[in-house]
Amino acid sequence: MNASEQKNSSLWKKQLWNLFLILLGNTIYALAVVLFILPDDLITGGTTGLALSFNHFFQIPISLFVFAFNVIMFLAGAVVLGKAFALTTLISTFYYPVILGVLQEVPVLAAGFTDDLMLATICAGLMIGFGIGIVITAGASTGGMDIPPLILNKKIGLPVSVTLYALDVTVLVLQMLFSNREQILYGILLVLIYTVVLDKVLTFGTVQTQVKIISPSYQQITEAIIQQLDRGVSLLHLTTGYLGTEEKMVLTVISNRELPALKRIVSEIDPDAFLTISRIYETRGRGFSLQKKYLRH
Repeated sequence: MNASEQKNSSLWKKQLWNLFLILLGNTIYALAVVLFILPDDLITGGTTGLALSFNHFFQIPISLFVFAFNVIMFLAGAVVLGKAFALTTLISTFYYPVILGVLQEVPVLAAGFTDDLMLATICAGLMIGFGIGIVITAGASTGGMDIPPLILNKKIGLPVSVTLYALDVTVLVLQMLFSNREQILYGILLVLIYTVVLDKVLTFGTVQTQVKIISPSYQQITEAIIQQLDRGVSLLHLTTGYLGTEEKMVLTVISNRELPALKRIVSEIDPDAFLTISRIYETRGRGFSLQKKYLRH
């Protein structure tokens, strides 16, 4: 197999894997709705929350409303945001309402798993956040209520996050018209949980720790990091602000678990070394997103 064939094969595998993730994420999302939200009369944001409102006021089946709304938003997104965006939302637009309708017809699932509203809220929040996170990680969108903020951002410059939160609040307010106070509180908690979980899923495996070290013993520290932690190091030239002296700063990126070992190494070499430690949310390149290469000297 030549290089071109290997590249095409790798591309197909990646596309199939992304397709699997999109289907899996939407299925988990639909399961959360069928297992916990519908049986326990929870309220939520997004397209599902809007569907619950229309179901209450106009008796429109939830899966039918979701399908119709998703199609309308898909067409609007395709016109305003272009074909590339449309392709990333195509699968979710049609698959989510279908799998939601199928799962609703399974009696064991439709009966729900628990009557405890707090437990149902937590489980639903975890599953929805995880499901949406998987879809976005695959480079796709769940469609529906995700699309209006993107359109408004392109047309009039409104921040996507602000518009998304505003729409979620609006959807929750609609459901408050036919919900009791406890349902409202559980609905707010549900949205908060899946928002936090979504953020965690999107940054899972990419969060690293960046450490900057200023010390006269920078050479020893550099060698110790390379030999003991097997991490790359960069040396940056700097001028101190108070004395105006020329120094070198050690810069390295490590995993969170390696931080205690790094601090121990630095402390043993130079107890007076100056360290700054910060969290970074994505690291790409050799040793992180690419396999390490070892060069012989």
